[in-house]
Amino acid sequence: MKINFIKAKTILVKSKLPASDRVINPYNGCLFGCMYCYAAQIGRWKHPDEEWGSYLDVKINAAELLKNELKKLYKRLKTRNFGSIFFSSVTDPYLGLESKYQLTRKCLGVLVDFNYQGEVSILTKSPLVLRDVDFFKKIKKTEIGMTITSLNDQVSRFLEVKAPAVSLRFQALEKLSKEGLSTYAFVGPILPYLVNKEKEIKNILDKLESIGVKKVWFEHLNLNKKN
Repeated sequence: MKINFIKAKTILVKSKLPASDRVINPYNGCLFGCMYCYAAQIGRWKHPDEEWGSYLDVKINAAELLKNELKKLYKRLKTRNFGSIFFSSVTDPYLGLESKYQLTRKCLGVLVDFNYQGEVSILTKSPLVLRDVDFFKKIKKTEIGMTITSLNDQVSRFLEVKAPAVSLRFQALEKLSKEGLSTYAFVGPILPYLVNKEKEIKNILDKLESIGVKKVWFEHLNLNKKN
């Protein structure tokens, strides 16, 4: 595992994703190293000779950069609402080393201090997200999601070898819902064993509903010519 400390040039980036206007990626790379992750292709631009999941770029200036960029946007737009801000599009904002470097938490703290009035959306595979419930409650509107690929830890572990067990993600979603926070699930990719198995999909949806999740996103498995 290779850790690189870098200074980013920007941190609040316009998004091309649906339902988000801007994204914050406190890290480049992701040590969960999930085999299906589309971000692995993006990672090859900066790390062409390194295997996905073996490196992490830590943006040590992320919080200070965000503070400055928010000020500039406010000066130009005269509002504290720049749309939905998404953590994160090409990394997991709560990968294991977040507990050490706390870049996600520091960025959330900047948004709290700025009194951000737009929505902040989180997507992760880690129960470490529970650490920041205090900040989520101070932001006007937050939405916290977990990636769910199965009800079975063994099935999810096959493709998400280094990620927290899916059972822990369900537990985290339930705790977040009980805290009164808005939660969602990202069921993706829809793995081959789920395709055309209506009962399996229904079981996942029933489980999510039982723990207070009211919104679900689905995404199919994207395969390129090399797969």
